[in-house]
Amino acid sequence: MSLSPNSQTPAAAGGVSTALVTEDEAGMRVDRWFRRRYPGLALSHLAKICRKGEVRVDGKRVETSTRLEEGQKIRVPPLKIEAPAAPAVKRADPKDALALADMTLFEDKDVLVLNKPYGLATQGGSGQTRHIDGMLESLAKGDTRPVLVHRLDRDTSGVLLVAKNRRMAADLGEIFRSRQAKKIYWALVEGVPKPAQGRISLYLAKGAGMEKTRGGARDLEKMRVAKHGEADAQHSLTYYAIVDKVAPRCAWLSMKPLTGRTHQLRAHAEAIGHPIFGDPKYGHRPEDEVRRRDPLRAVPEGLERKLHLLARRLVLPHPRGGVLDVTAPLPDHMQRSWELFGFDVKRHDPIEDAPDA
Repeated sequence: MSLSPNSQTPAAAGGVSTALVTEDEAGMRVDRWFRRRYPGLALSHLAKICRKGEVRVDGKRVETSTRLEEGQKIRVPPLKIEAPAAPAVKRADPKDALALADMTLFEDKDVLVLNKPYGLATQGGSGQTRHIDGMLESLAKGDTRPVLVHRLDRDTSGVLLVAKNRRMAADLGEIFRSRQAKKIYWALVEGVPKPAQGRISLYLAKGAGMEKTRGGARDLEKMRVAKHGEADAQHSLTYYAIVDKVAPRCAWLSMKPLTGRTHQLRAHAEAIGHPIFGDPKYGHRPEDEVRRRDPLRAVPEGLERKLHLLARRLVLPHPRGGVLDVTAPLPDHMQRSWELFGFDVKRHDPIEDAPDA
C-alpha cells in the first residue's frame, strides 16, 4: 500500500502496512521519515521496534539512522501513536519569498544559490526568530520544500547552496562529503601572516569560552586547537594566500578550506596569530588596546566592527551535469573596508593555484 505523508494509515489503527519512499523523501533517515509521516510517534518507541526488526526496508532490518532511497518499500508495524497537540497554524510570509529573490545569485529547477547577508542566521537557534531555513517555507510547494545543503555562521556573508527537494539535497550532500566542492572565502585579518601562502593543518575540538555580559558572564561556544587522539578532536585543513595587504596593519586573505569544521576559518586565523577582523570570539582585542601596544598595527578609526568573512565562491559538479560555479559580491561593510584600504576585487586570487586535496 502506497501512503501519502499525511494520510491516516492502517498502522496507526493497529495493522501492518507498506509504504513507498517518494522522490522528496530520498536521503532521509528512517527516524526523520517516521517523524514526518507519524508526528505522534515517540522516538523511543521507534528505536525499540527497529531493534526488534519490526521495521524493515525492502525486507531488511534497519536502524533509525539508515538513509532511505526513492522507491524503497518500508514495512510499518503497528505503532503506538499519541494524539499530537493541534499545531499552530504556520503561514508563510510572502515578504520572505521576496527577500529570498533579492538574495538569489543563481537558480534552476533543482538548486537555488543565495547570497546570505551579514547577521542573518542560516538555521534557528537560541534567540533566532528569523533565519534562512524558516524563510524557505515561503517557497514550499505542497509537501516539497527547499532544503539547506550546508550552512554559514550568522555573521558570515556569501554563497549558500539550497536544494529544491530532498533527493537533490542528498545528491549535493554526497558531493560535499566527498570533498568535490571547492569553497573559497575572503577575509580581512589583523596583521600580515608569514609566509604569504601557507597550509594550516590542525585538530579542532569544541571548547568553552566566556563572554562578559551585564549579568556577569556566559558560556561562549568556541572551537579550540586540540591534540591528535584527544576526545572529539577532528582534523581540519585550510590553504590560505595573501591577495593584498596594508602592512603591518592588516591583510586580505583568500582561504580554501578542505574540511568543513565548525568555525574552521575563524579558529585557524586565530591559531596563526592573525584573527579575522571584527570576530568577537576568536582572538579579538579591543582597538584601544591595540593602539596602546602597537600603534602601527591599529586600523583606522571608524572601520566597522563586523566580521569580515565572505563565502566568496563555490564550485562543484551539478548532479544533473555540468559545473555549478557561483561568486558572491562583498557585503556592504567589507566593500567599505576594501575601498578604505584601496583593495581591488579584480586582483588575481592566488588561492586558485592551491591544491584541491
